[in-house]
Amino acid sequence: MRVLSLIPPMTQLNTPYPSTAYLTGFLRSQGVDAVQDDLALQLVLHIFTPQGLDRMRTQALALPETARSASVNFFLDYFDDYRSTIAHTMAFLQGRDATLNHRIAGRGFLPEGPRFAALDAYEGLDDNADSLAWAFGALGQTDRARHLATLYLNDLADVLRDAVDDRFEFVRYAESLASSQASFDPLAQALAAPNTWVDDVLQQLTRESVAKHLPQLVLLSVPFPGAMYAALRMAQTLKADFPHVRIGMGGGFVNTELRQLKEPRLFDFVDFVTLDAGERPVMCLVEHVQGARSQQRLVRTFVRDEAGQVRYIHWPEPDVPFENIGTPTWDGLPLDQYLSLLDMLNPMHRLWSDGRWNKLTIAHGCYWKKCSFCDVSLDYISRYETASASVLVDRIQAIVAETGQTGFHFVDEAAPPKALKALAEELLRRRVQISWWGNIRFEKTFTPELAELLAQSGCIAMSGGLEVASDRLLALMKKGVSVEQVARVTKGFADAGILVHAYLMYGFPTQTLQDTVDALEYVRQLFENGCIQSGFFHRFACTVHSPVGQDPAHYGISLIPNPPVTFGENDIGFVDPTGTDHDLLGRGLKKAIYNFMHGVGLDTDVRAWFDLPKGACPKPKVSRQAIFKALA
Repeated sequence: MRVLSLIPPMTQLNTPYPSTAYLTGFLRSQGVDAVQDDLALQLVLHIFTPQGLDRMRTQALALPETARSASVNFFLDYFDDYRSTIAHTMAFLQGRDATLNHRIAGRGFLPEGPRFAALDAYEGLDDNADSLAWAFGALGQTDRARHLATLYLNDLADVLRDAVDDRFEFVRYAESLASSQASFDPLAQALAAPNTWVDDVLQQLTRESVAKHLPQLVLLSVPFPGAMYAALRMAQTLKADFPHVRIGMGGGFVNTELRQLKEPRLFDFVDFVTLDAGERPVMCLVEHVQGARSQQRLVRTFVRDEAGQVRYIHWPEPDVPFENIGTPTWDGLPLDQYLSLLDMLNPMHRLWSDGRWNKLTIAHGCYWKKCSFCDVSLDYISRYETASASVLVDRIQAIVAETGQTGFHFVDEAAPPKALKALAEELLRRRVQISWWGNIRFEKTFTPELAELLAQSGCIAMSGGLEVASDRLLALMKKGVSVEQVARVTKGFADAGILVHAYLMYGFPTQTLQDTVDALEYVRQLFENGCIQSGFFHRFACTVHSPVGQDPAHYGISLIPNPPVTFGENDIGFVDPTGTDHDLLGRGLKKAIYNFMHGVGLDTDVRAWFDLPKGACPKPKVSRQAIFKALA
């Protein structure tokens, strides 16, 4: 029996999303004939070709002139330039035509559409500084060319969205159809609508992949809401053209949003929907499809019964221990065809889209599992298991031997310091040379000495949650850290030559305007003192699986009940009596962090970033030397 695991659009373009690699490696370790394919990458490689641009032009010309966006008009005006450069630019981004960087960086090769206006933003607040020249000067010519080529590709994605398929985005493809949708109706209506050209291409690629591999079971991995629509289009094709193939669905989106699934129409497209860690449920599916296990003995699996109702089946069977899940494999994925993009010039932020990283997990779950905004009640957080350093390095060596790539992204929710220390020591003992980065909690266990050890083992970057830089709110969040502690830990990493990225949050329950101003002042000082080199502000969202969502009164808010749920449920609205305008403040926070990452505006009063009437923004209560003194 053969099992085919598929990555639907859209996930990442620079490296394979790891879910299929983990499942394929595990299934092979169990003697199952398992293969995999990445249709997210294949879709992009099919569309962004000279022939693909011809099709985009035909559909753009069919639009009334009044309906054409600036991106579409620019594309039509400079179509010949786009058509003659697209194949070369894709080859350059794949690393197959490196010498083209001279022409791209010279700004005379690529047509420069509306996305290139972003280059002006690098000037920040300092009218006298040539910040664009500084930013490019801090990078090499090849990086400059990759950034320009990424803007060029984003321009073409805008044309695709405006002229062909208004749902298209490189990451959040049709995300609104699935994200926190209580009803299946939006997806059902979209899937019943006539195909767009993008749908046609995806269906063709699906047929080709199944015809090539001839599976009896297809697994669709849906990590994000932005992959759900495409996954169901693929399933729709399978049901129509390969009715004998059974279809299972799982992944991060399913695990968080479909836990209360009651919608029978989903099973017009798939046969099984599994929850949480996939190893045990998938092995049970394999045995079921082979006829060796009854449906009543499936594990963590939704099915539709003969009466047309959705049933959840969970035969009590233990999960596969993390130490025994095997080594992920990328065999069958075209590793030389992924696109190394450079969305931002910041050297830390770029890691998410730049480079072919082998994704690996140090441990399953989170060892802390207390943060009040996190889905601590779900398996991917609550079930914490580790593997020995020896097993982890065995996996690392096997992956390097298979892929030829020595870069690793450890994708843990929060990699445990004890396990990282043991891993670093084992890497050094065996003299295994890799480059790696990951996500941690900025806790005091990460001493300067440990940071230095991690750097010696190949650590190049760390990300972690600072959230709201406020001791009051950090305590309410149960983060287990203080701002001063975060400053010392991050400075230890930075001094060891490790880049540091901070996840930041705004809009947490009871957060006031004063809290926000003070938090931004702390963040400014963290950049100013070289503690962090990168950051990102995201708006707090209350989820039904988090402590805030389960006990809102404790956090000073009241929930706005969702409508009756038959499909997806994750985010839930709430009323915060403080009444702070977080939408307005968020614009200022994002503008500030963008400039801080480029070294601009670090000596500016943080109140200047907020678009508030004069006198409406309170002065920070934080001393301008607070972080300097904490480090001293």
